[in-house]
Amino acid sequence: MATTTAQTGQSTGAAAPFPPFNADTFASQLFWLALCFIFLLVMMWKVALPRIGGIIDNRLQRISGDLAEAAALKGQSDDAIAAYEKALADARARAQAIANETRDKQAAEADLTRKRLEDELNVKLADAEKTIAATKTAAMSNVRGIAADATKAIVERLIGKAPSDSAVDAAVADTLKR
Repeated sequence: MATTTAQTGQSTGAAAPFPPFNADTFASQLFWLALCFIFLLVMMWKVALPRIGGIIDNRLQRISGDLAEAAALKGQSDDAIAAYEKALADARARAQAIANETRDKQAAEADLTRKRLEDELNVKLADAEKTIAATKTAAMSNVRGIAADATKAIVERLIGKAPSDSAVDAAVADTLKR
């Protein structure tokens, strides 16, 4: 009777011990613990870990494949950039060559035009100098006569008497030499 009351725990008022702490059931608990641990270990070893390992291997292969593809694409983009820069440099060189050629051509045309204009101006200048020299000679020949007439008129007006032509010519010649 004592055992029945201890097991039910109703008559004495004392509670039955917590089953994991019950010393009577330690052996069976350890057996079932070992059996469950071994079962879970085998399940993890045979089922879960291979699947996880396969997933990790797939991810590693995918990552390495993606890295290889990225490296290949980077190589292609580097090649494309190098080709673009080379084409750009070639285009700049061609543009510079065309600009230099055009500048040289225009400079040569400008030189020819300048020389032609200089020659025309030199001819016109020579003609103008001849015309000026002829006009100057004509004017100088007239200046002597005009100066003599003006001098004669001025002196006559100042002193009231006309000077002699030889005196006026001598005074004009003397003044023109200076």
